[in-house]
Amino acid sequence: MGNLVAIVGRPNVGKSTLFNRLTQTRHAIVSDQAGTTRDRQYGKCEWGGKEFSVVDTGGWVVNSDDIFEEEIRKQVKLAIDEADVILFVVDVENGITDLDDQVASILRRSKTPVILVANKADNTQDQYAAAEFYSFGLGEPYCISALTGSGTGDLLDLIMTKFTSQLDEIVEENIPRFAVVGRPNAGKSSIVNAFIGEERNVVTDIAGTTRDSIYTKYNKFGFEFYLVDTAGIRKKNKVNEDLEFYSVMRSIRAIENSDVCILMIDATRGVEGQDLNIFSLVQRNQKGLVVVVNKWDLVEDKSEKVIKTFESAIRDRLAPFTDFPIIFSSAVTKQRIFKVLECAEQVYKNRTNRIPTARLNEEMLPLIEAYPPPSNKGKYIKIKYCTQLPGTAIPSFVFFANLPQYVKEPYRRFLENQMRQRWNFNGTPINIFIRQK
Repeated sequence: MGNLVAIVGRPNVGKSTLFNRLTQTRHAIVSDQAGTTRDRQYGKCEWGGKEFSVVDTGGWVVNSDDIFEEEIRKQVKLAIDEADVILFVVDVENGITDLDDQVASILRRSKTPVILVANKADNTQDQYAAAEFYSFGLGEPYCISALTGSGTGDLLDLIMTKFTSQLDEIVEENIPRFAVVGRPNAGKSSIVNAFIGEERNVVTDIAGTTRDSIYTKYNKFGFEFYLVDTAGIRKKNKVNEDLEFYSVMRSIRAIENSDVCILMIDATRGVEGQDLNIFSLVQRNQKGLVVVVNKWDLVEDKSEKVIKTFESAIRDRLAPFTDFPIIFSSAVTKQRIFKVLECAEQVYKNRTNRIPTARLNEEMLPLIEAYPPPSNKGKYIKIKYCTQLPGTAIPSFVFFANLPQYVKEPYRRFLENQMRQRWNFNGTPINIFIRQK
């Protein structure tokens, strides 16, 4: 079960800097203006041979004072619902503010483990100042400097001790796991109900609690798979939530625990920014993909031309990865519902494709000879041999070259496209590595 760590706190305490430090990226946009994190709010962190996911909740605050506090409150509550460990970040320079106090009072009531992180503690003087944070009643403040990285190693050690959910689910290995993901109201629950043929979502829950995504074992019409349920079972709160944040946060676990993601797109709305967010989660976790355009029964004009335009619009938005099935269906009329399952099953099989090395070289080497990688600084790049790596989660290939560092992304993409034309990798990402021979 993937562990999820959420970073909460008022704006400008350095949540994004800490996020970048933990995920070792420079993704989130960091600046001194409050409320500037918008972009990357999800990443993975590896420590001591274990991996967990990190979510920075800072990116969604609508910046106007009255909504501001309400928003932060909602985020903190969501973090309590979804995460395994919460990092509550405060900053030593500014000390305690009213907003910190409010966040602390919500966290005190939570059952989720909370670690109090005192950021911007750049020297010993600051570390003494951090003592005032004891007043939150959340235990000892951990002094770090997210900017310089001091103290973050100890913090990571501490996070590792807080994970409890070593819930090994009873899931048979060779049965595919499908997750239905998508923005709210795209019809996720309806399609799940259409698959199962019942109006309730929970059929058999193997997993411990509703906290974890639930695997529903499904065996019907010759299909056997697990459906990973995105927390759709839980009652939606009546607040008008910032849906973008919620759907992303809710999808993370389901995507991480699945093999193939069925991304639902609302035919009446087309591809929206949020669909792209969820798609990029699927990509980053290297999962198979089937795109389902739902509510097709509501579209007036269903001509070939409309379908073609729709398909190419979707592929354009999701480029460069375009080799995936798109199905036009309706969960209400159950139109092409089984086509969705067939496709998902096929994509799952495509993930386990093995290509014999001899075949691979036979097909690819002449092609590479005809279209070699462009020479760089007058040096010619030669690729002599390629092979598929055994036992990887998605098909991964190594091409051995004399100067691997000069083979750039466009050429890799060219190799990938050529391979997709020759073998069926529809719906699954593939890795291409260029190594020194």
